[in-house]
Amino acid sequence: MTARIDKEELRRRLSPLQYQVTQEAGTERAFTGAYWDNHDEGAYRCVVCGEVLFRSAEKYDSRSGWPSFWDVVDKSKVITRADRTLGMTRTEVECANCGAHLGHLFDDGPNPTGLRYCINSASLDFMPAGAEARPERS
Repeated sequence: MTARIDKEELRRRLSPLQYQVTQEAGTERAFTGAYWDNHDEGAYRCVVCGEVLFRSAEKYDSRSGWPSFWDVVDKSKVITRADRTLGMTRTEVECANCGAHLGHLFDDGPNPTGLRYCINSASLDFMPAGAEARPERS
């Protein structure tokens, strides 16, 4: 079940790009996001609700210009669905907690999963290793 998030509160809290990506299924330009080239250890949370979705241990350089992960923290934390926009069929990835658009899933990733979660930096909030005590957003 997804949490109900007030759209006006999100417009005040998120940057215009974060809102466009997470609420309108937008996409940031490749090689422009804050985390595509981040190599620090830690976890990546949903920028909308604070749910931990990805870890640096599963992040890799896909050379796509977006943060790429070969797995999620827990499969129950994301929802995938068919996306038929732009004249093609892709697999959209959303936060299972709040429904925020995160990016897309492709089957051209590395072992052991063969998956590439191609995620917009604008949909994420990075939590450095050791900062786990930091409270999550509600």
